[in-house]
Amino acid sequence: MPVAFVCRTRSAMPPQELFDLSRNIDAHVGSMTKSREKAIAGTTTGLISEGESVTWQAWHLGVRFRMTSRIVRMEAPASFSDEQVKGPFKYLRHTHEFRPDGSGTLMVDTIEFAAPFGPLGRLVEKLVLARYMQDLIEKRNEFLLAQAPPIPEPNR
Repeated sequence: MPVAFVCRTRSAMPPQELFDLSRNIDAHVGSMTKSREKAIAGTTTGLISEGESVTWQAWHLGVRFRMTSRIVRMEAPASFSDEQVKGPFKYLRHTHEFRPDGSGTLMVDTIEFAAPFGPLGRLVEKLVLARYMQDLIEKRNEFLLAQAPPIPEPNR
């Protein structure tokens, strides 16, 4: 039974701009400096598209990981999904949705994952990984929001 959670983030950016920023490899690397994440194979810079993959190398929880993910579905600028094809999880899927919301966008991240190692993996999911992964996505989204141009002050 995979772990699943949803993060909802509001942005002043229009959907297309936030969609492109969310699939930008360089922005992802910038958002993950704490874990020293870098793209080492596949699409390693710029925008990633449907059918393309990227291999990440990073340090999480004191352990170096490599993970390859592929963009398995893309409906610009409304959504895209990526899945782990090789890496530490038994299963990992991240669906990114971008919904118009007033003059900006509601970004909805749905993450589903399962750890390997049977009952031990399920225990680690509940005790550590679920909160760690949610924090990771929330910090990534904070970084993306900080990339938005400032909203101009109204003329008085």
